[in-house]
Amino acid sequence: MTHFSFKETLAPTLSLFASAGTLICCALPALFVTLGMGAALAGLVSDYPQLVWLSERKVEVFGFATFMLTFAGIMQYRARNMPCPVDPIKAKACTRLRKISLGIYIFSLFIFLTGVFFAFVAPKILF
Repeated sequence: MTHFSFKETLAPTLSLFASAGTLICCALPALFVTLGMGAALAGLVSDYPQLVWLSERKVEVFGFATFMLTFAGIMQYRARNMPCPVDPIKAKACTRLRKISLGIYIFSLFIFLTGVFFAFVAPKILF
């Protein structure tokens, strides 16, 4: 019997972390500079030098996030009509997990698009 399980929530959750990487690498520094908080950004980079590494590899970060979001979207699409268990408690949990999974995926897309804007669109518009 096929039912909705943890595997279907794993891809959206991983896509959330990949999308968060795009915010950390590119959107957060751009926001700090835009708001005149360059000193705060310098302090953040001195405490966490890995941010520089992520920023230098923003194409790879966004490429990975795009792959993960695409994979998660495919998993969401495939799982949309999967049957839930007959047991009412498990069926309710299945329905709840589908909603949570979709929410995570949509939130990941929002984060990713915010990162795309600050990394690729805003520099061309503002500078």
